[in-house]
Amino acid sequence: MNFESRIDLQNLREGVAAIQAEIGNVIVGQQQTIELLLTAVLADGHVLLEGVPGVAKTLTAKLLAKTIATHFSRIQFTPDLMPSDVLGTSVFNPKQTDFVFKKGPIFSNIVLVDEINRAPAKTQSALFEVMEERQATIDGTAYPMGYPFVVLATQNPVEQEGTYRLPEAQLDRFLFKIVVGYPNLDQEVEVLRGHHQRKSLAEAINAVQAILQPEQLAALRESARQVHVEDKLFDYIAQIVQQTRNNKSLFLGASPRASIALLNGAKALAAIRGRDFITPEDVQELAPPVLRHRIILTPEREMEGATADDVVAQLLQKVEVPR
Repeated sequence: MNFESRIDLQNLREGVAAIQAEIGNVIVGQQQTIELLLTAVLADGHVLLEGVPGVAKTLTAKLLAKTIATHFSRIQFTPDLMPSDVLGTSVFNPKQTDFVFKKGPIFSNIVLVDEINRAPAKTQSALFEVMEERQATIDGTAYPMGYPFVVLATQNPVEQEGTYRLPEAQLDRFLFKIVVGYPNLDQEVEVLRGHHQRKSLAEAINAVQAILQPEQLAALRESARQVHVEDKLFDYIAQIVQQTRNNKSLFLGASPRASIALLNGAKALAAIRGRDFITPEDVQELAPPVLRHRIILTPEREMEGATADDVVAQLLQKVEVPR
């Protein structure tokens, strides 16, 4: 069915397709992960990537950063990392006989936090303000982040020795939690073939070109914000999130921030797919990555082997779909 879009989404679709092609030159498969990452970037949100070692979480994040012509930094979280190692510290300058603030690696545009659950709560707290307010307050002075500012964090769900559970307040600041799975057989064969044919992975990464300038990204985000939302879909999103707060399987439900994340994510996803309006299917597709890290199952449900995604699927079945 053909329809005339009320918003010019051609530049957005071309930009997204070009980024997907650039990343696809190095990464085999992971199309859903890449689409969700781009959705989060358009919605101005942070992303938590969870998966076992070796499924290209860090590489995907680095490649995404290369396709946007901005500054990129990587922080390897470890148990002995201090907040000043992330935010920066004041250093005495003998020439000025005063202290000068030296910015830490968080002062970048796209920040990759590798193995985020390796650092203790004291260091995790360094991310609270910057992720929500896009600024860091040091010695009473607020230092704003540049534009854009996106945190991409990775964590390993299997090896729990030497890790720290992320605080709920920090998890709530991530727009999506994306679970990165194994490639299928055909994709893994393609990975092996590509590894055999290319000279080096570093050469392939260096060949990835920047597609968007910051001002172009700002224009694309504005296009995504203009996507139309019918009143019944506001009600649909609110009902889904409300269900998490009144469910016997859940100890903790989702906050209003989850409703906003679901709305902004659905608008960005619709724009990526060439629509100037969101549908219930957009909301349903994004409900797991938006909610899975914001809800906590009761001990009884965990003992039964249920997962957050299982509960989200049940919630979606209970809420009437608007038509």
